[in-house]
Amino acid sequence: MRAPEASTGHHLLPDRRIVGTQWPLMLAAAIGLFPFTVYSTYLVPISQTVGASDAAVGFLRGLGGITALLVGVAAAPLLARWPKRRVSALALLVLAASALIATTGAFAALIVFCAGVGLATALLTPALLTQATESYPDPANAGRAATLVTATQSLAAVAAGPVIGALGLWRGWQGTLWITAALAVLLAAGFLRATAPRQLPPAEPLGYLQAFRRLRARPDLLAMIMIAALRTTSFMGYLAFLAAFYHDRFDLSAQAFTLVWTLSGIAFFVGNYLAGKWCRTGAGLGRYPRAVLTAGLLTALLAVLAVFHATTVPAAAVSTALLGLSHAVVAAQVTTLLAQHGADLTAVAFAVNTAGMSLGVFLGAVLGGAGLALGGHTGIAIALAVPVAVATLLIGRATRPVQ
Repeated sequence: MRAPEASTGHHLLPDRRIVGTQWPLMLAAAIGLFPFTVYSTYLVPISQTVGASDAAVGFLRGLGGITALLVGVAAAPLLARWPKRRVSALALLVLAASALIATTGAFAALIVFCAGVGLATALLTPALLTQATESYPDPANAGRAATLVTATQSLAAVAAGPVIGALGLWRGWQGTLWITAALAVLLAAGFLRATAPRQLPPAEPLGYLQAFRRLRARPDLLAMIMIAALRTTSFMGYLAFLAAFYHDRFDLSAQAFTLVWTLSGIAFFVGNYLAGKWCRTGAGLGRYPRAVLTAGLLTALLAVLAVFHATTVPAAAVSTALLGLSHAVVAAQVTTLLAQHGADLTAVAFAVNTAGMSLGVFLGAVLGGAGLALGGHTGIAIALAVPVAVATLLIGRATRPVQ
């Protein structure tokens, strides 16, 4: 496997050129999504294998989010010091080991699996994004490389279901995890064998506590991280209850709902891909990050209210697509800003950002559930609109020039 090459000029590289050198990172980002997708897809047969209830096995999924949150914050300063290729390889090996342990079919093995995948994700995502960013000296190409990695993740989230379904034809969920583990090991070996890109001599590495102090002194980076966490809270809470809403309001079957899920996923991928392309510095919308964040968050705010008040399937579907698109635009802009302005705090910021989004996944489910219990569909719409409204208040700080 060849290491990503650094760009030699400051012109905007075409996507195909970036993909040609960054494809190992993109493939690793996609593989990183597979274990928990397998877990969610095969929840019932996994529960039957381990002899536990669906609720008990499903509850363990939250352990991964908690682990990712704790590890992400704790390891954030260290990621700035460790070689990113080795961190990526380590994360993939942990991912593979966790998948193999799960296939033993014991309930305790599932606990190890969920915690292990959460740990691996907390290391893998920021390591891949930092690698992509550090491969290009100019902010425009660095930001685009990072958003291409996230766009690949969103595309993988859409395609993972059918792919995992096909892989499951061979020995079900256990066979799928075996294949996932094998792919992760192959990628890890590739990262370990790759030669590091030529870069400028590194500056004096930040101390552990110094990294947190430096990050705390950057209100723009903290605001971006908070926007990402709040956006994730709203979006993941919405996704957690979307199937139930379509069933309750329109009596939509699970099979028919897969089309809605695919629509949402495709909208998110398109929004993430195009916004990442437009948000380059000095090109397209790259000169107007405040306008992009404002438009994206306000559209997300209106869309989440519209989805849960739609009275026809077409209206709900349009609102669903618009919601996915708007959240993707915000996600791409935040990733671009972190890549372009993080400097020596880029790895730390990406790690804390990943941890913040893990927290958002958990809070979204709690907030959405509380809203639904207290006020039905209107309650969940208002509950999930609140984080987006708060995020809009942080736009000025996130886009304020660094002094």
